[in-house]
Amino acid sequence: MITACLTTSFLREILEGVHDLATDTLKIALYSSAATLGEATTAYSTANEVVGPGYTAGGETLTNVVVQSSAGVAYVDFDNPTWAGGTFSTRGALIYNASKADRSIAVLDFGTNQTPVGQPFMVQVPPDNPQTAIIRIQF
Repeated sequence: MITACLTTSFLREILEGVHDLATDTLKIALYSSAATLGEATTAYSTANEVVGPGYTAGGETLTNVVVQSSAGVAYVDFDNPTWAGGTFSTRGALIYNASKADRSIAVLDFGTNQTPVGQPFMVQVPPDNPQTAIIRIQF
């Protein structure tokens, strides 16, 4: 089962000063419907990660990552990650910090299996604002 969330370990590690999302390398990996991802996920794993043409284990590096704050919310924006010419089936994704021992940040649930066949697959990032950003913490 895949449950969309910020992971509990990430929230704790933010308070401990582990992550620097403005400078660390963030990645996104895709997972099949057989994966178990949610609040208790602590790190990237290859278990039930997508396999198929157009996908490389470990996923894609997030680009143009920007940390912002507004109206009592800190949030992160980045470009839409895309896999060109993929042929695989994915149900969700894990955003993780490759600079910090592949520690988990957030889990995405696509709602249904997404199955590109020889075509690009893009994760559409919500608009850049404090209400809809994938990674956001209200203070």
